[in-house]
Amino acid sequence: MSDLTELAGRYIAVWNEPDQHQRAAAISELFTADATYTDPLADVRGHEGIGAVIAGAREQFQGFDFRLLGEVDAHHHIARFQWELVPAGGGENLVIGFDVAVSDGAGKIRAVHGFLDKVPAGA
Repeated sequence: MSDLTELAGRYIAVWNEPDQHQRAAAISELFTADATYTDPLADVRGHEGIGAVIAGAREQFQGFDFRLLGEVDAHHHIARFQWELVPAGGGENLVIGFDVAVSDGAGKIRAVHGFLDKVPAGA
């Protein structure tokens, strides 16, 4: 389970990476080439698609950080965890999500299924 906890931490770190080139490199290291990412707002495949979703979120929520919320629950090659989007300087979360990440068993993510539990009006 600790490997999947570490994987979830790396996943959140990718969402927080401000440098586009470093983020692209981190996505390549973290996700399989044909990985999928699906949530209520996106359904993409591959590094470029995942990178575009993350870049869009970072642009929309400038000045905010993604953080794990609570513990990572995992079994086999599957991890589920809650996350929050909070102001970088601290304060109440603006968004709360719940993701299920499926690992390839060799340290990479092959699928993420995301859910949004708290979303600001108009987002």
